[in-house]
Amino acid sequence: MIIVDLSSSRGVSPAIGTILMVAVVVVLAATISVFALGFLNDLNQPAPMVAQSSGDLVYDRPGSNDQIVRLTHVAGDDLAVSELEIVVDATDACGKESRIVSLPTNTLGSANYNGDDIFAYYSPDGGQLDTSADGTWSAGGTATFRIASSECEINEGDTITIRVVHTPTNSVIIKETLTAT
Repeated sequence: MIIVDLSSSRGVSPAIGTILMVAVVVVLAATISVFALGFLNDLNQPAPMVAQSSGDLVYDRPGSNDQIVRLTHVAGDDLAVSELEIVVDATDACGKESRIVSLPTNTLGSANYNGDDIFAYYSPDGGQLDTSADGTWSAGGTATFRIASSECEINEGDTITIRVVHTPTNSVIIKETLTAT
């Protein structure tokens, strides 16, 4: 007959010690990885949402050589103009593409676009992209710029695609395909 001494806890101590040691290591590893890898700081903020937009591509006035692009922010979040870039894809119309950068601006010189030179220098004509505006493109506001026909001839029926990019999130928040009228 085997007599067991129930008051002895010798066999239990190493098992509990091992379990506690593993738990401490797991908690420390998780804590260090959160701070070292920056998971808390890298949570992406969502891009602003533009629920509805519209656009026009028209000639400035009869006999004019410039085409005006008007984008209207119809509904959605307010947009900080300094966080936007506008991509103009006119490859179907004239084989050129450009990106308006460094907004807001009074003119569209070489410091304000990347890609092909298709813009009329005297843009954006006082719209939401102009430095005279308050720097916020809100619902109801219109952004305007000119495409010089001497650089990119767009004929009636030609289409161009305009994308407004929110640079902090690199998200396209407005995309309009416009047909020249």
